[in-house]
Amino acid sequence: METILITGATSGIGEACARRLVSKNRKLILTGRRLDRLEKLSEELLPLSAGIYIHSFDVRNRNEVISFVESIPAGFRNVRVLLNNAGLASGLDPLQTGDPDDWDKMIDTNVKGLLYMSRYSIELLRGNEGAQIINIGSIAGKEVYPNGNVYCSTKHAVDALTRSMRMDLLPLGIRVSSVCPGLVETEFSIVRFHGDAEKASQVYKGFEPLTGEDIADAVQYMVEAPFRINVADILILPAAQASSRDVTRNSG
Repeated sequence: METILITGATSGIGEACARRLVSKNRKLILTGRRLDRLEKLSEELLPLSAGIYIHSFDVRNRNEVISFVESIPAGFRNVRVLLNNAGLASGLDPLQTGDPDDWDKMIDTNVKGLLYMSRYSIELLRGNEGAQIINIGSIAGKEVYPNGNVYCSTKHAVDALTRSMRMDLLPLGIRVSSVCPGLVETEFSIVRFHGDAEKASQVYKGFEPLTGEDIADAVQYMVEAPFRINVADILILPAAQASSRDVTRNSG
């Protein structure tokens, strides 16, 4: 029986993926920093699953990642899929006025956190038929936009890491893929604007953005496709978006 490990499962895309991938024939490992949310989600999904293990930790902390991997019970160590979903944007400022604390938070979460999770989960994946790592990237990893400097850099790093990991892990039989969303209405912008919900709401005003469930659809296909297939990269945009900067908004 396979196990799927999801980071950042407490909200948004990670939570949507947990809901979409839960199955009586599958175990889930759900992680995130907010234990109360993990407990609530686990309680809801447990009857629909073959088992759920939750663990609250911060992917930015290498020792916490190592401790988490070592803590996984024997019955959950048959991990076939690692979904590297944990990530964030913090701040939207030009480089000359940017906050280095925001920079550290993004680099440590989006790049180093993904590296730590991948590095220390490989032994759980190795040897499992159909093993795969799916990284949640962004359109910001395909292009750049004003004031996106460090966030775009971290997502470009995710894109580069996905492609290089695909080469490194090929001999181990581990497939590596990425899903790169455009504008998705989750807690993303609230986090970026440091809790300013009104400012965050303006990001999605005047058009219909993607939802976490839209991205979960793509992840589900990657997970459940025949093992001979590796969907290397998917860029998903709302119909109203053509690029990071080109979005058609109504005047209502």
